[in-house]
Amino acid sequence: MTDTLSSLDAFNALNAFNAKGFALVRDALNSARWADWSPPTLRAGAVGGSRCLLDQPAVADMALALREHPTLRTLIPDGHVAVQCTYFEKSSDRNWLVPIHQDLSIPVARRVDVPEQRGWRGWSEKEGTTFVQAPVEVLEQLVAVRWHLDPCGEQDGPLRVVPGSHRSGVQSPQQAIETRERLGEAVCTANVGDALVLRPLALHASSKSTGTSRRRVLHVVFGPARLPDGLSWAIAVPSRGQGEQPSQRTHAA
Repeated sequence: MTDTLSSLDAFNALNAFNAKGFALVRDALNSARWADWSPPTLRAGAVGGSRCLLDQPAVADMALALREHPTLRTLIPDGHVAVQCTYFEKSSDRNWLVPIHQDLSIPVARRVDVPEQRGWRGWSEKEGTTFVQAPVEVLEQLVAVRWHLDPCGEQDGPLRVVPGSHRSGVQSPQQAIETRERLGEAVCTANVGDALVLRPLALHASSKSTGTSRRRVLHVVFGPARLPDGLSWAIAVPSRGQGEQPSQRTHAA
């Protein structure tokens, strides 16, 4: 079963987000200030996107503006900081599909010697930043905001999300398929300036673009200011008025 996601007003957004694990917010950043905003500068070697862009001032400013949106700030807990920004560009020239999955890895400042039974595993390095799969109790707190720079119709490879799947913890590939068959999925089309708010534990996928337009998305992750077990974020951008967090730093060049 496949449904098309509809935009929600501020009154219903929080209930839908808690129940389904995602919600669409129209015109999240559609003021004159952002009309001519340019995508971030990608690092060398990046083709379809980059996952480490939050150290760019324009990107950090955009993340703060999202955080302050009247509806989005009801979906992002007080005290959360921006911890990652990923840029995706899908088009006829840069095209790919993504199978059903959950977002389990987070960027941290450095590897820490912590027992695997604490839930930290799968250490890796991507674009010069350390990533690790986080325990479920950390993943459950994260909120991702996908801001659309282009229209994203059904032919542009939009995200497809399984409603309610964020409540089932970390799922194996086979469990993910079975969950999708049981719960169905929603096709998350969007207009320019819209934001899809997503729990990273919600199962999601996307198909290849079948059209000729570009689908550019900035995917900003917000999380708690402090991580457990001696870990810290690779970079953290606090809300205006929060002050600098202990984990804040700049990526190495």
